[in-house]
Amino acid sequence: MKDVLLILLLQLIYVPIFSLRTIMLVKGYRVNASLFGFLESVIYVFGLSIVLTGEQSIISMIVYAVGFSVGILIGSKIEEEMAIGYITLQVILTNRNKALIDQLREEGYGVTVYVAEGKDADRYKLEIITKRNQEEGLIEMIKEYEPQAFIIAYEPRYFKGGFILKAMKKRRRKKTIRYI
Repeated sequence: MKDVLLILLLQLIYVPIFSLRTIMLVKGYRVNASLFGFLESVIYVFGLSIVLTGEQSIISMIVYAVGFSVGILIGSKIEEEMAIGYITLQVILTNRNKALIDQLREEGYGVTVYVAEGKDADRYKLEIITKRNQEEGLIEMIKEYEPQAFIIAYEPRYFKGGFILKAMKKRRRKKTIRYI
C-alpha cells in the first residue's frame, strides 16, 4: 500500500513538472526547461522503477495512470496561474470608441487602431499586446466600455521594438504605486 501511495505522489509531482518543462521550452526559456527536465527525469525513473520492481499489480498501474491524469489537471492549473508570456488581443468594434481607446492608452497599453470593411459597415479593429497575467483585467476593461465587442486572443511568438516594452514597465510601476 505504501508503494501505491508513493506512486500516486510521484505522478502528482512528475506530470506538473513535465507540463511546465514543455511550456518553458515552447516559450523559449531553455535553461528553465532544462532544469525542469532534470527533475522530471529523476522522478520518472524513480517512480517507474517502483512500478516495475514492485508487485506487478493492476492497482499500481491504475494508480500510476490516475496520478498522471490528475497531474495534468494540476500542471495546467499551475501554468494558468503563472500566466507566462504575452497575449495579443484583437478587438472588433462597430464604432470607433474613443473613450475606450483613450482609457487603454492612459493605462499604458499600446493600441493600434485599424478601419476594416465589415459585411454591412466599416468596423474598427484594435490590436493590443500585453502580458498574459494582465489579460483578464484588460478584457474586463474592454467589456466595460464595449459589451458587444468581438475579442480574439492569441499568443505572439516573437516581437521586437515598438511601444509595448516601455508601456508594460510603466504600467507595472503605476500599479505598484497605486497599492502602496
